[in-house]
Order: sequence, then structure tokens, then C-alpha cells
Amino acid sequence: MSTTPNTPDFLVVIPARLGSSRLPRKPLADIGGKPMVIRVAERAKQSLAHSVVVATDSPEIQAVCDEYRIECLLTSADHPTGTDRIAEVAQLLKLPNNALVVNVQGDEPLIPPELINQVAQTLAAHGDCAISTVAVPILDQAEINNPNVVKVVLNRDQEAMYFSRAPIPYLRDPHAGLTVEHLRHLGIYAYRADFLQAYSRLDPAPPEQAEALEQLRALWNGYRIAVYTASEAPPAGVDTPEDLERIRRLVGRS
Repeated sequence: MSTTPNTPDFLVVIPARLGSSRLPRKPLADIGGKPMVIRVAERAKQSLAHSVVVATDSPEIQAVCDEYRIECLLTSADHPTGTDRIAEVAQLLKLPNNALVVNVQGDEPLIPPELINQVAQTLAAHGDCAISTVAVPILDQAEINNPNVVKVVLNRDQEAMYFSRAPIPYLRDPHAGLTVEHLRHLGIYAYRADFLQAYSRLDPAPPEQAEALEQLRALWNGYRIAVYTASEAPPAGVDTPEDLERIRRLVGRS
């Protein structure tokens, strides 16, 4: 994966909260002597972002960021989604409407910096889109039917038509000799700042509530989402204690 010299000016925001049902206090989990949220921020700093900000509702996380000299903003504890938290950051920083903001999940300590650059570059290249994100080809057939794997279908302009936990596109006749590419959606986004302010005022959409996928709120309301298709998936993030141990082993060998 590579970027061009025209990579645009952008900001990275990392939403981080202590509450997690599957892995309590996840942002502060130790990985090779550093809290996970710090590992994520350090990876983001290797991108071409002009600044990296952690957004949290936890004074404890803010204190850890201060210790490592990572910029951190304390935000409301009432945000239902990470996107709402990032929208507050855009307000606090008084970002201009055309500013590009990349959302890097706080549980991605091995995210490639080049992927961060690419999602920003994709949004800059699609002037009519409010959001950009990333997908990768699904190579394991079991993932197509796995509801924990979010799929996306694109149009010919490489924009999202729909996201679903169901197998889309559905191959009605597997014996018809058709070749269908299934794409897995990765949870990294770039937004235009004016969209973030609009998003915080939008009501949840019926497809969003059915699928539990907040990006469907944008599509439901007519916003366009550009999608960069990467050749391979980055290292998986941390959702469970088993994931955490896997990351610890990888960091220990690096």
C-alpha cells in the first residue's frame, strides 16, 4: 500500500472509552509496557497526519495520554457512538467545514500508518463524498456468512451502495458460472468536518438499527461514502482477551 505526494492535510482522532463488555478497561491494557491507546496513537503519529488527538470520557485515560505527551480531549460521557465523540472534537477544535478527520479505532495497536494516509487520500479524491472507508476482498468463504464480518457492495465509482452483516451480494444461483467478489468492510473512516456536525443531528435510521451499523445512517440520509479496496487486511484489532494476548505476542517479537 502506498501514498502519493498529494496526500492531503488531515487530523487523526482516536475515540477511547473505558467501558467495554468483552474486555473491561481495554484502552489501558498493557501491550509491551505501554497502554494500548498509546500504542494506537504512536502508530497514528507515523502517518502523515498533522496532529493526533485521543478523545475520551475518562480522566484516567487523559492522565495516561498526558504522561506520554499525547494530545487528549475530554469529551461527554453521553455519546452513543464514536462518530458522535469525534463530532464533539471537531467542535472543540473549531475545525473548518472542509477539514478532513480520520477516525482510528482505539483498539487497533498495529494499524498500518499507510492505511491511515490512504483513507484520507481517498476522501480528498472524492469531492462529492462526505466519508471514506476501506474494504478488503474476502478470501475465506466462512466469513461471507459470518454476521460478525461486515460486508459492503460498491458501485462503479467505488462508492458504497450498502453495508450488511448478511452475505451481500447474494449469489442466487451458485451454478450460473458467475464470479462475485465479496468485500469485508474495515472500521477506519475519514470524514469531512461539516458532515460530522450534521451527523450528530441525524436520527438513527431503520437499517442502522436493524444491522447495528452506524454508517448506514449516512447512506440513509443521502451521504456518499467512498471506499478504498486494499489488497490485504491489516492485523486484526483487539476485541477479546484472546485478541489481546495475540497482540502481545506479536509486539513481543517485534
